[in-house]
Amino acid sequence: MIPFEEALRLVLTYSVNYGEEKVCLDEAACRVLAETIYADRDFPPFHRVTKDGIAINYNVIGGDKEELPIAAIAAAGSEQKELKDEATCIEIMTGAIVPKNADTVVMYEHLKIEDGTATLLKSVKKGQNIHRKGSDKPKGAEVLQKGIKIGAAEIGVLASVGKATVLVKKLPKICLVSTGDELVAVDQTPKLHQIRKSNSYTLKSALLKENILADSIHINDDREATKAGILKALKEYDVLLLSGGVSMGKYDYLPQVFEEIGIEKVFHKVKQRPGKPFWFGKHKATETTVFGFPGNPGSTFASYHVYFKPWLNKSLGLPIFEITVALKESFENTTNLTRFIRAKAAIDAGKLEVDFIHGNGSGDLTSLTESNGFVLLEANKQYKIGEIVPFISTRNIF
Repeated sequence: MIPFEEALRLVLTYSVNYGEEKVCLDEAACRVLAETIYADRDFPPFHRVTKDGIAINYNVIGGDKEELPIAAIAAAGSEQKELKDEATCIEIMTGAIVPKNADTVVMYEHLKIEDGTATLLKSVKKGQNIHRKGSDKPKGAEVLQKGIKIGAAEIGVLASVGKATVLVKKLPKICLVSTGDELVAVDQTPKLHQIRKSNSYTLKSALLKENILADSIHINDDREATKAGILKALKEYDVLLLSGGVSMGKYDYLPQVFEEIGIEKVFHKVKQRPGKPFWFGKHKATETTVFGFPGNPGSTFASYHVYFKPWLNKSLGLPIFEITVALKESFENTTNLTRFIRAKAAIDAGKLEVDFIHGNGSGDLTSLTESNGFVLLEANKQYKIGEIVPFISTRNIF
C-alpha cells in the first residue's frame, strides 16, 4: 500500500499524448486547441457603429449648429455610404460601417428626430460610439493560443476567423467496465440482493463534460468471462475505467486476471479513504491505460476526480489547477489514511469556504448530490476552523 501523494505522482507519469485531429467547428467545444489561431483580417474589419443613431462629421457641430437634416439611412450589412454634405447626417444602425466623411455617432437617446431633421440634445465627443478598425486585433495577430480549452467565447472567435474545421488534441477512446453479479440494468426491478447499475452512468456523464462519449460493458463475476471481456476491451480502447472487482473478495478476479493477460501493475492499494483498493496499470502490448476503481459509488466518484481528471488534463497538455478552501468546522483525521471528505464550497464574505457533507460511507451515493467536491485531509492531523486545505472540485462551485 502506497501513500496518496506517491499514487498521484505515478498516475501522472503515465500520461499519454494521443496526437491531434481535425474536427468541425460544431464539435470543437470543450476540446483542447492544437493550433495557434491568427486574425485573418482586422478585428473589427471596419470602423463599426456601436449605437443606433446618426453618423455625423464632428467639425460641423463645432459652432452653434444643433440641427442636421437626415440625408440617408445605413443598415448593418449594407455597403459603406458617403456623407456627401457634411452639414447633414446619415441615420445609421448598430453594426453598420461608418460612412465616408463621418467620424462620430450620436445615439437616438441623445437626439430628437422630427420632419427628417435630427436635433442634438446633449454635448458630443468626437469619435464616440465607433469601434475602430483593428482596435481589437490587427490582421495577422494571434487571437487564440495553442493549448487552451475551447469554450463558448473561443468558438465565437474561431467562427469569426473562418475556422470551419479546427485542429484539436485527440481524446482517448474510453470504455467503462462495471463488474459484479449483484448489478442489474436501470430499467429492471432489483431483487432484494441486487442493485441497479449506477457507476457506469455516473462516469459516462462526467466524461461528457470532457466531450468524451465513452462506451460501457458489464462483466459478471466469472473468471473466464472477466478475462475474455478485458482482453476484448484492451484491443479496442485507449483507457479502461473499471468499477469493482479490485478488492480482497473471493470474486474480485481483476488483479489476478490483469497479471495473467499482461497488464503491468503500477500499484494496487493506496493509503486513502475512500478508494483504498484502487488499482492502476498499463497493458504492455496495446499500451491501454487501466484504472481499477473500487466499486462503492463514493469510491468510484472520488477516484475519478482525484486521479483520472488530473491524468486526462496532463495527457491533453492542460494545467492541473489547485484549489484551496477554508474549513468552516474543525476535523481530526485520526487514521493513517489521506481522507477525501465530501464538502460543499461557497463564497462567504469574499472567501471560499466549505461545509462538510456528513454522508453514510463510500456506499452512500445520495449525499454526493449535496456536495460540489472533496476536501483533502492529511493522515493523523488535527484541523482547526479557518484552516486552508486542498479542494477537489466535482462540479461548478459558483
